[in-house]
Parts: sequence; C-alpha cells; structure tokens
Amino acid sequence: MIWPNATPSGAAAPTYIRVLREARRLAVLAFPIAVSMAAASLVLVVDTIMIAPLGTVALAAASLTSAAVMVFYSGLYGFVSVIGVRLAQAHGRGSDEDLSRTVRTGLIVAGGMGLFGAVLMASLKGGLGEIGQPPEVVALLDGYWLAMSAMMIPFTLFYALKGLFDAIDKPWVGVGLAFVAVAVNVPANWILIHGVGGWEGLGLVGAGLASLLSETVSLILALVIWRRAKMTRAARVPLPPALSSFGRGEMGLQIREGSVIAAGYVGEGGAYAVAGLMMGWFGAAALAANQIVGSVAAVLYMVPLGVSIAVSIRVGQAIGAGERERLVLIGKAALLVIISWMSLVTLGLLLTGVGIARALSEDTDVVTLAAGLFVIVAVLQIADGVQGAMLGASRGMTDNRVPVMITLVCYWVLALPVGYLLGFVLGLGPHGVWIGYGLGIGLAAVFLTLRFFAKARV
Repeated sequence: MIWPNATPSGAAAPTYIRVLREARRLAVLAFPIAVSMAAASLVLVVDTIMIAPLGTVALAAASLTSAAVMVFYSGLYGFVSVIGVRLAQAHGRGSDEDLSRTVRTGLIVAGGMGLFGAVLMASLKGGLGEIGQPPEVVALLDGYWLAMSAMMIPFTLFYALKGLFDAIDKPWVGVGLAFVAVAVNVPANWILIHGVGGWEGLGLVGAGLASLLSETVSLILALVIWRRAKMTRAARVPLPPALSSFGRGEMGLQIREGSVIAAGYVGEGGAYAVAGLMMGWFGAAALAANQIVGSVAAVLYMVPLGVSIAVSIRVGQAIGAGERERLVLIGKAALLVIISWMSLVTLGLLLTGVGIARALSEDTDVVTLAAGLFVIVAVLQIADGVQGAMLGASRGMTDNRVPVMITLVCYWVLALPVGYLLGFVLGLGPHGVWIGYGLGIGLAAVFLTLRFFAKARV
C-alpha cells in the first residue's frame, strides 16, 4: 500500500498522491491559524461577558464599540495579510536578508497603519450621536472607545509578527501568544472593571484598558521571540550597508497591495452588514433569527479563514522558491481540504439547525425563520469556503486587484440587489435575502477558482 508520504523508488508520485500530501501540509498549517483567529475573537467575547453585570447601557456601549472594532480589524488585517505573504515568499527563497528586511519593513507598515486606524476610530466617536445612537450610551463609552481605538496599534503589530511565525512554519507560536492575550484579559478585566480590595474599579473604561493591556503583552512577547529565539534568527540578521535602509519598493508594495485587500475585507463585511439591515426591515423576529444563524456561521468560518491564510502562505512559499509548478497542486489541495470541511459543516447545520434555533429562542416565529435560514446557509457553506480559499491562493501570488474586484461585484452588484429582489419584490421574505446573498457567493467562488487556476498555469 502506498501512503501519501511514500513515493515508489525511481517513479514520480501520482498526481492524487501529491495532492493528498499537499492537502495534509495545508491542513497542518491551517488548523493552528484557525485556532489563533478564534482566540483573537475571544477577547471581545470575554469583554462582553464581564461587562454584562454593569447593566444594559454598559453592554450596549460595548456592543456599539465592538461593531466598530470588527470593521477596523477587517481593514487592518488586509494590510497584515500582505506582510505575511511577503514573508512567506522571502522564506521560500531562502534569503535571510530578504526575510529580515521584509519583517522590519512590515513592522513599520503595520505600526503606521495601526496608528492611522487608532486615530480614525477615535475621531469617529464624536459622530455617534449624529447617527441616532442613544445619548446615554454615547455618554458612557468615551474611555472604553478610546482604549479600544488604541488597541489597533498593538493588534496590527502583533499580527505582522504572527505572519512571520506562520511564514516560517511555526504557527503554534502565534496560537500560544493569542491565548496569552485571553489569559491576561480575564483577570485584568476582573480587577480593572470591578476593582479589588477597597478599590471600586473603573467600570467600562477598565474593560477597554484590560483589552489594551492583554494585546500589548502578546505583542511584547512576540517581539522578544523575534529578537531572541533561535527559530527566528534568519529574520533578524544584520543587513549589509546596501540593504540597511528600508527599500521604498517593498514598503510601497505592502501598502499598495494591503490597501486593495483591506478594501476587499471591508467591502465584504459591509455587504454582510447591509444584508443584516435588510433582515431588520422584516421585523424583530427576522433580525433575531439572522443573529442566531449568523453567530453560528461566524464561529464555523474560523476554519475556512485559517485555510485561506494557510494557502496564501503555501503559495507564497512556492513562488519564493521558484516552484510555480506546485501552484496547481496547492490549489487542488486547498479545494480538497475546504470542500471536505464545509461538506461536514453543511451536514451538521442541516441536522442540528432546528435544534440550535430552539435552544436559543422560545419565540415560535424566530425558530421557524431560523430553521429555514439554517438550510440556506448550510447549502452555501461550500461556496463560501471555496471563495475564501481561492482569495487566499490569489493573495499568495500577489494577485489582488482582479480577485477583490470580483468579490465586490458579486456582493454589491449581484448578491444584494438579487437578495432585495427576491426578498421584497418577489415576496420570499428573509429567506429571499439569503438566497440572493448565496447566489453572489456562489458566483464569486466560481470566478475566483477559474482566475486562480488560469494564473497558476501561466
């Protein structure tokens, strides 16, 4: 019997064996990345749980702030993802100088973009009262909003360094550091929110400071590992005089390509938000059902997101090593991994959707709507996973503009208008909105797959 790692003596391994081998490597890399992304979201979850005892207004302030944070996270992660791809390409070339120069340039870009995001988010606070937000909520969130704005800086710098660990095939380092942030956040929240001994604590402001502290601790540890650990020695080699200054070309490329990907992330998140607003037009029951289905889907999407990042790294490493012939194999392996996983997700949602809806709501209308939405969401899971994986594969080739344009057109020109047509004009209601949204995702998956394999075979 021939296992995926075995190659008969004197013979090239069959294509399916090489695809299976690549799929295993991809899965091994994707799993810890997915875990680390889930850990990052736990910081906001911990905040929500520990702020809840402060009351409804405090929880509303945290919810409003978290919504803004997630938009900025999406945009900033676009810049960070390009840094990770460039690091993977440098690692694939085996050039210590390129790797060292790229990580230093990446930290400058990440720090600059994190600062820009922090200032922009802080400046938006003053306009919250102008868009109809409750005045008592706006009045309470000053300190918390500013602390969470400041968190953009260590967040972006940390994920730039995490991109280094992933690029050199040490993804579990990033996982550990992400969970350090969660571990620090819990006691810091307890002390800073509720106080200790005779000190009453800072309330909501304390939660923001705890999150800022936890992210900063992870960043400091990541910097220490980069500067001191044996495994990152190649990423800190002294640069020759000709290379000691940061090349404008590398920095310009990171900013230019990062801006494109950031626009794609924000555009995709914005389309999802608009779909959610459409659901609200059908009433509270539809909005509640959408929240139930969306929350479950968001948790399950951590694995496809991990695969997307992992495939961008694998493609970047192959490009850097001058092994373009591997790109088709990597693309096929990505499709195998993501379709296998999302098929299991689809089956699970079809079998458990009604039970989940009943467990989370006692409202008959909400349960009925959520059960139907779970069926639609289950069906589109494979397409959603494929479009994410192919976006990652294209990102690994630094092919960003056309793929991002494909997603923006499919979401904004097709998915949302068709969803509106089906839901409101043709009377299919909330289900019609999600059917239209799913059609847009399906078309994006098809076009992105065709685009990647066409480029990979060149």
